[in-house]
Amino acid sequence: MKKYIVFKFLILTVLSSSAQEVNLIPLPVKLDIKSKVAPFTIDKNTHFLAPDSLINSISFFTDYLSKYYGIVMSRDSTFNKKSNVIKLEINAVRTTNPDRYEISSDDKQILITSSSAKGIFYGIQTLIQLLPYSNKAFPVQIPAVSIVDYPRFDYRGMHLDVSRHFFDVAFVKQYIDYLALHKMNYFHWHLTDDHGWRIEIKKYPKLTEIGAWRDGSIVGLWPGKGNENIKYQVLPTEVKITPNGAMIKTDGIRHGGFYTQEQIKDVVDYAAKRYITIIPEIEMPAHSMALLAAYPELGTEPNKKYEVAQTWGMMNKYNNVLQASDTTFKFLENVLTEVMELFPSQYIHIGGDEASKVWWKQSAVSQQMMKINGLKTESELQSYFIRRMEKFISSKGKTMIGWNEIIQGGLAPNAIVMSWQGEKGGIDAARLQHKAIMTPEMKLYFNHAQFVKEDSLVANKLSPLIEVYNYEPIPMQLTPTEAKYIWGAQGCLWSEYVTNPAKVQYQLFPRLDALSEVLWSPKEKRNYPDFQKRLKTQFKRYDLMGITYSKRYLEN
Repeated sequence: MKKYIVFKFLILTVLSSSAQEVNLIPLPVKLDIKSKVAPFTIDKNTHFLAPDSLINSISFFTDYLSKYYGIVMSRDSTFNKKSNVIKLEINAVRTTNPDRYEISSDDKQILITSSSAKGIFYGIQTLIQLLPYSNKAFPVQIPAVSIVDYPRFDYRGMHLDVSRHFFDVAFVKQYIDYLALHKMNYFHWHLTDDHGWRIEIKKYPKLTEIGAWRDGSIVGLWPGKGNENIKYQVLPTEVKITPNGAMIKTDGIRHGGFYTQEQIKDVVDYAAKRYITIIPEIEMPAHSMALLAAYPELGTEPNKKYEVAQTWGMMNKYNNVLQASDTTFKFLENVLTEVMELFPSQYIHIGGDEASKVWWKQSAVSQQMMKINGLKTESELQSYFIRRMEKFISSKGKTMIGWNEIIQGGLAPNAIVMSWQGEKGGIDAARLQHKAIMTPEMKLYFNHAQFVKEDSLVANKLSPLIEVYNYEPIPMQLTPTEAKYIWGAQGCLWSEYVTNPAKVQYQLFPRLDALSEVLWSPKEKRNYPDFQKRLKTQFKRYDLMGITYSKRYLEN
């Protein structure tokens, strides 16, 4: 009898210690650990029981299991197996949130249920986090748990700038997988800017023949080594650059690349299988030097030789603004028509930010456009430009998103505002009953430094992990009715100083973990010390996956 008691105590101790390994990010709505139930063991005899409609979830999990644990798992198409199975079921439970899922696991089976295939997929991401964080842990066991979970916000986004530095299709797919693992559902793909045009447009081949390549990049932080003496003043009627005739020094290394339309379709399909919507961004009316290098006749100085930008910073010092003309509008409509044919997304991002009005003020064509349309200021011309593009996008059954500057001079009827200059743009949009996505630069720009003294070259601003985690997307100034227009939030990763996949990973993790919890988990459950504890396990998962992150997080 005494030996039996000791044996039982040892069993409970083992079960208890395994239960302590349940460290999930983002934190689920409800998690119960069945401390007295043995874990589920995954081996070569484990089978999926699931309909064909859930193949995306099955494939994602089996690929992960094979890649990191060497276990090849099959489906039981007969549905006869009763134990050692992972069952995925679409149920008819009525719910206001189709992303909701439930998990129940014990020693005989794992059951994941949801009212939607997307909900099942989110359950799979949680199941992956229940796996051991070491591929040397055999047998591979899943603790006995009961989970009920669903997201707080409908828009959970992450951005990647591929204009400043180009990333190939293989890495873009990997990036999408990172988002999927964190239950993000929107990927904002920043495809055009001053420094490179990255998407093939059949009607305008020079966009990629010329606009996809630059002849160098500055070295170090803007304005770059050797350029420290160059000064800029953007005045109401002119831009002064001193000394006169200043030439930017760069590394002279040609950089570029673009995605063919077939590659775009492939990436869109890849993301769709992970229930991620890709929102393409085509910048206008500013941030267009790559476009103007290819088609200078669309600029406010058509006789000027435009070049794809080689330096960072506010490029409107060099005139990156499109002419507000019927010719320009037709060109952009043709571009967007091809873009919309490639991306099934309901949403098209048109930028709309940082357009210096001085170039329109100096242009006789722009001034004539203002006169014809009864516009009194260049800010009203900005609004006219955006409204005209929004009308076209709406005519195609799509919805326009723009940075918060699109509010200047009056907001287009159906536009969604992405608020990057703090929260004011999002607050103003919500009060106008427009959807808003919060992405304030000082909180959610992951190209910023994570530490006061960084391990490598990054943008010279600070967005530490704790500030990302403590960010609240719904501003206190909004009433409950206005708050309903805050669609969600997004992290942004601009690539001026991010030149390779390892650096992307370093900048992304673990701030993506923090953002995922902000957007998914109940506000009242967020707790930074507890998050830090769970993050230690997450880092071990990243070690398993070969992901680069700062080892400084392991010091405390």
